Amino acid sequence: MDLAFRRLGFHPDVVDYAEALDIQRRLHAEVLADESPSTVLLLEHEDVYTAGRRTEPEDRPRDGTPVVDVDRGGKITWHGRGQLVGYPILKLAERAMVKGYVAALEEIIIRVLDQEFGLRSTTVEGRSGVWMTDGPRDRKIAAIGLRVHRSVTMHGFALNCSNSLAPFENIIPCGIADADTTTISAEVGTEVTPADIVDPIAAQLAAELPRFLSVTENIAAAEGVLS
Repeated sequence: MDLAFRRLGFHPDVVDYAEALDIQRRLHAEVLADESPSTVLLLEHEDVYTAGRRTEPEDRPRDGTPVVDVDRGGKITWHGRGQLVGYPILKLAERAMVKGYVAALEEIIIRVLDQEFGLRSTTVEGRSGVWMTDGPRDRKIAAIGLRVHRSVTMHGFALNCSNSLAPFENIIPCGIADADTTTISAEVGTEVTPADIVDPIAAQLAAELPRFLSVTENIAAAEGVLS
């Protein structure tokens, strides 16, 4: 089967979180059963807070805003307009590949930020995601949170493009109190939307992710899967 890409919706046609989660779960079952190819879902969400399994009570919104509890790793975060979200539903060749897969997602984002905008982002030891570290406080520009069940992945990454940072001030994002969040737009000084960056992100995902897939899948050339 081929590695496939599906674009579920971008502003103004943003996607409800519950709807996207249902699509992920159904697709996970189909990929596990070899009824669908490993597939990357790309989208922009309606505004929502989601809490991973390690979320503590003190991490949650200070004003009591509702939170969707989910089965991914990590702590609480926010998704919404102006943020590019990617959910790769992949059948990994080996469960032991998870660490390398996470590193690949981080490296893809780092590479695109550098090539497209000249932004020098990086990883931070002991912290997931992608960071800007050239100021007095580190600034998180992309978050990663996964679930792997029977070697098939769910959830994925969220890259801050042109979204407001105000929602992050209402929580302790990812449980990290000694750092800030940022967006591509804030770093480059001009608006960069998810639609502006989805093509280079998709191209890099298509080039890098096939090496993690089960050998039972027939991986197509990137030219054929970027629709």
